[in-house]
Amino acid sequence: MRIQFAIVTVLVLMLASCGEEDYVPKPKAFLRLDFPNATYQKQDIPKMPLAFDVSNLVDDLKVKTIPGTTESYGVNLEYKPLKATIFLTYKAINGSEKNLNAYLRDAQKLTLEHTKKADEIPVYLYEDVKRRVYGVLSEVKGNVASPAQFYVTDSVNHFLTGSLYFKAKPNYDSILPAANYLQKDIQWIMETIEWQ
Repeated sequence: MRIQFAIVTVLVLMLASCGEEDYVPKPKAFLRLDFPNATYQKQDIPKMPLAFDVSNLVDDLKVKTIPGTTESYGVNLEYKPLKATIFLTYKAINGSEKNLNAYLRDAQKLTLEHTKKADEIPVYLYEDVKRRVYGVLSEVKGNVASPAQFYVTDSVNHFLTGSLYFKAKPNYDSILPAANYLQKDIQWIMETIEWQ
């Protein structure tokens, strides 16, 4: 009797579960990551004739002198929990239009090198005439080494370029939330830079 009851129960469940509903796959989605709200503080960068606001999420700020024909420095802003670094390079223009043109070419060349792998490269212009800050932010979309690059200058004395890199194999879908988050820090640097 128990065996017959069990067989009937299984048959009833099988028939009930065989409705005419179509299977609908789950839509694709991005991993939702919650990043802490950043707070910023003005920071004079050692050795360099500029200052800008630095996020409290920067774990380490390293400055090194770069040999060259003009005053040049490299600055690394490390975000260890995000496994990311914003690499900054400062170069003095010294009033030379030749230097400015060479620095602009180099900054644009770095972005153009990503066109081989990039899906799209939207470019955003930045201008603050009062503070004499002019620049470009390039968002490089796709499986590329550097998802964001920028440069700012006063066109006479100072030139700063920067690139965002992750310590991970380029996978656009995986790094997109962190890249968007750090792109806000790059915009903040551009908007708060002060030439000295």
